[in-house]
Amino acid sequence: MQTAAALTMVRDDAFFLKAWLRHYGESLGRENCYVVNHGRGAEVAELAHGCNVIGIPGDPHKNFDMKRWRMLNNFVEGLRSYYDHVIVGDVDELVVLDPEDGRDLKSYLASVPANRVLTPLGLEVIHRIDVETEPVVDRILGPRRHVRPAPHYSKPCVISTGTKIARGGHFTKYDRLRTPAHLYLMHLKFCDLPAYSEAMNRRNAVTEAVGASVSEAAIGRHWFAQNRGEDRAVFERFAELKMQEGFDLSPLRQHMQDTWRPRGETGYFEFDRPDYDTQYVLPERFSGLF
Repeated sequence: MQTAAALTMVRDDAFFLKAWLRHYGESLGRENCYVVNHGRGAEVAELAHGCNVIGIPGDPHKNFDMKRWRMLNNFVEGLRSYYDHVIVGDVDELVVLDPEDGRDLKSYLASVPANRVLTPLGLEVIHRIDVETEPVVDRILGPRRHVRPAPHYSKPCVISTGTKIARGGHFTKYDRLRTPAHLYLMHLKFCDLPAYSEAMNRRNAVTEAVGASVSEAAIGRHWFAQNRGEDRAVFERFAELKMQEGFDLSPLRQHMQDTWRPRGETGYFEFDRPDYDTQYVLPERFSGLF
């Protein structure tokens, strides 16, 4: 068995795909990266050269997020036959190990027993446009150092047991919560204002082509132009988040544990996901990580 594979599905998001490929290609090896190329885009195939690229049709259709996660669930189960762990998520989400641990991601996962699900603490990398004027050219962390807690992205995304993952990757049917101290899931949607605007333009175009409502498409409201708002104003509000001293996020993990419970009668499990109004500066040791 190989240690770990990384799996994502992407359509045209070159900015985020480049970061995903750098991170997992360097930490796990491109031969262990699986990219579902929605629409068989030539740029995606070129960027992911050396990875396992799976082309699928890109015709617009309703309920595409439900179909996407049904397929990803099946891919995860198949890959588990050959890997101890499978990391699965959106292309703008990266599982990151705090360098303070002293190991790389692959070595860390090699030490984790199988038959479990890991839920990294969710952090959203935010572009503080008032103080971060350097553009993102290659690495994101360095030019961008600010993060805000994002419980919505504390996802059970490192899988080494048979379980079902809910649409969006937010819940599984695994009944124990494991939140390793040095493991984070970093969400990149807001890491760069120009990249955000480009991505939102593409996503709004997809939902317009589908012609479905929010409920019919079964995907986040931000994919719809009428719910978008003004891009720069979204980023200006990041300065209003309360700056926290240091980088001790153990209380956030403890809150996840304290509120862990079944998600109604669905068979899934969940924890509270409050809207925190805080932000942190990543320690210098994170710079250049991806």
